[in-house]
Amino acid sequence: MNSSANFIMAYRLTNASDWWVEVNNSPIWQNRIFHTLAGLYGFVAVVALIQLVRIELRVPEYGWTTQKVFHFLNFVVNAVRSVVFVFRTDVQRIKPEILQHVLLDTPSLAFFTTYALLVLFWAEIYYQARAVSTDGLRPSFFTINGVVYAIQVALWLIMWWKPIHLMIVLSKIFFAGVSLFAALGFLLYGGRLFLMLQRFPVESKGRRKKLQEVGYVTTICFLCFLTRCIMMCFNAFDKAADLDVLNHPVLNFLYYLLVEILPSALVLFILRKLPPKRGITQYHPIR
Repeated sequence: MNSSANFIMAYRLTNASDWWVEVNNSPIWQNRIFHTLAGLYGFVAVVALIQLVRIELRVPEYGWTTQKVFHFLNFVVNAVRSVVFVFRTDVQRIKPEILQHVLLDTPSLAFFTTYALLVLFWAEIYYQARAVSTDGLRPSFFTINGVVYAIQVALWLIMWWKPIHLMIVLSKIFFAGVSLFAALGFLLYGGRLFLMLQRFPVESKGRRKKLQEVGYVTTICFLCFLTRCIMMCFNAFDKAADLDVLNHPVLNFLYYLLVEILPSALVLFILRKLPPKRGITQYHPIR
């Protein structure tokens, strides 16, 4: 009986392994999976654009608020990702190879900026509620993003000048560090804002809903960036976890679904409420 059970288990594992290899090496399945990713990204981009238009129609007089910029960046990131996955096979053939890295990595940087903006928004609310000056927050936000982009551009230029594997590994490790930094930012300011809202009186208007909103978004974004950090570390050192090749479509699907598509869709759904028509002091314009 034991030998029969072991044989059946081994047979099933072999079949599963054969399926994985067959799907990964099949151009038809590669196109199907990449086009599915393109469709999902396109859907999220449309949702973000619709929400941006709704907010603009509700409060056109407030210019580019943090909320509007957040939805606009979500639209741009997801739209670019959608186009890249539509032409994923063509992207893989682009020469020089550094252009492939730029096309695949730039949306990830923009994704970081998009959600770092949300951390900035929460940090401003938290410090304003505690009567602490927020003058240094926006310069810090722009400085951090500037440093991140400058380092990444420098790594791209070095990879172009001397395309060795070590530079590709360093680039991926750098982005893993950026993702970890973003995860800690959500944990710090999302957690602080959540605890502050918990201390508000029970009868405070909208307290429960805002508390749930901050709690859900903090949890989603923290897990999203932490997962990205872990996956980028595997991506850097394990060829079986390489996300920059065509013959890992299933891994690409799971990775981008978990770290970008699903978190973006959930956050957009949670933050779908429109600002009130007047007195929206909590929606700060970007300057």
